[in-house]
Amino acid sequence: MIIVTGATGHLGTQIVESVLERVPAASVGVSVRDPAKARGLSDRGVRVRAGDFTDPGSLAHAFEDADQVLVISAAIRGGGAFDANRVAIDAAKAAGAGRVLYTSHQAASPDSLFPPQLVHAATEAHLAGQSVPFTALRNGFYANALGIHLDSALSTGRIVVPEDGPVSWTAHEDLAEVAAIALTDDGTLDGISAPLTASVALDLGQVAGILSTLTGQTITRVTVSDDEWRASAIERGLPPMVADFSLGMFQAARRGEFAVTDSTLETLIGHATTPVEHTLRQLLADR
Repeated sequence: MIIVTGATGHLGTQIVESVLERVPAASVGVSVRDPAKARGLSDRGVRVRAGDFTDPGSLAHAFEDADQVLVISAAIRGGGAFDANRVAIDAAKAAGAGRVLYTSHQAASPDSLFPPQLVHAATEAHLAGQSVPFTALRNGFYANALGIHLDSALSTGRIVVPEDGPVSWTAHEDLAEVAAIALTDDGTLDGISAPLTASVALDLGQVAGILSTLTGQTITRVTVSDDEWRASAIERGLPPMVADFSLGMFQAARRGEFAVTDSTLETLIGHATTPVEHTLRQLLADR
């Protein structure tokens, strides 16, 4: 049985749908914190069980009879994220899974300037040390993260942020498809994958240009210092810890951590990666 965690989240939902295009529903299970939110999957024959990375006991039941477990990285800030990922990986091994997969990031590194990459690097190292076949899917930076800039861009005509750098903004639908391929096509991706990224990398100045074209509104990218941006973010109500977390993303981007592009994703899914314009149109339509 293929088990997918976080199956009611944005990425998990799309992964399960892509898996169900390839294998019967009876061979798929999901581990979710709130089974009621996955009732639609249960109605289609998918096994739905409650599982929470912060409750190891719940995972033994959620992962029962697993042949493979896909651990979608915990959406937790701080050190708790690694602990949660580790618990899920250990539970998958204990359940007898013959393979464990993990949604990592193309910039995973123990010396990254963006804290989540430290978590991904530590999780990859833990996964590799479990003596179980594994796959770390080194996903490109999720393109829908650009949504955090839309309110300011549309209301003021400006994206005011620190100096950044190119980012390989990658669509969830492409990453969901490659995860499903990895789960259903033995040997397609083993160990730590190549970067699974869009074919181009864009900085926020280029994103502002695309938004201008899509909206018909002139949107300008304005660069401010790190200190000025942090102070302004805190003044707007962002907790200092969250401001520092976000600042790390800009610092990592300008160091080039997210500028990598690779053809592996396009090769595996068999078509061109989704352009950032498509994701931005979706984000604008959802407002």
